[in-house]
Amino acid sequence: MKKEILLVITSFFLISLTAITGVYALEEKAKVVTISKEEADITGDKKSEVISLKGIPYQDEASYLKKVFIEVTASNMKTYTFPLDSGSKAALQLVDLNHDKVKDMFATVFTGGSGGIVVNYLYSLKDFVHTDLTVPDPLEMDANFLNGYKAEIKLAQSGKTYLFDLKDRKKYYKTLGLYYKGKLNEPTELAVNGFNSLKPIQLEEGKIGLKGCQRVTGVANADTIAIVESTWNYDRGQWNLINTEVKQEKAN
Repeated sequence: MKKEILLVITSFFLISLTAITGVYALEEKAKVVTISKEEADITGDKKSEVISLKGIPYQDEASYLKKVFIEVTASNMKTYTFPLDSGSKAALQLVDLNHDKVKDMFATVFTGGSGGIVVNYLYSLKDFVHTDLTVPDPLEMDANFLNGYKAEIKLAQSGKTYLFDLKDRKKYYKTLGLYYKGKLNEPTELAVNGFNSLKPIQLEEGKIGLKGCQRVTGVANADTIAIVESTWNYDRGQWNLINTEVKQEKAN
């Protein structure tokens, strides 16, 4: 009798667990949202694929996506998935950035932080081969405050140095204790951000490249000192820097 009762209890537990798991799976499936969807030939076979950018939001934070991914239903009837980072929002562009006459998938995920940093991805599915083409790394630079309410930025790639007069922020910096009588109280670096934007642009000879934008900030994220722009071209399997521009920002 005890064995029969035990079997009934066990069966009930397993049925309940299966039901709960099924409901949970349905709930998880229902969370997937389609951010964008379009059709284009991204394999080079002259047939269209369905390319969808999808995300799964947090239950308690609908404005933030805990998972973001690209889903491609290809003309060969197979489905390809490209996972991306989590973020507040995401965007996808189909553009030929490696110049092979077939469109690539260029994705941007906004991290949602106060710095406005974005994470980018570039994938190819030419000939149905999943290829990570990568994106350029943000520019490396040494950036520091100098005595006399000044700052200096030196770009590692070009070796060029840029000087900035920050006297319009004198009162603000003195109040914060950064300077005393025009001299730094201690050596202080500027904050060099990653890409705040990385977007396709038209280059010469009909080619498309990427233009990145980075902010260099001082004592706070809102204290933008300079905007550093970089232009890139993809050639022979790698990204090449073709131009940089550094612009000083006025105090708010």
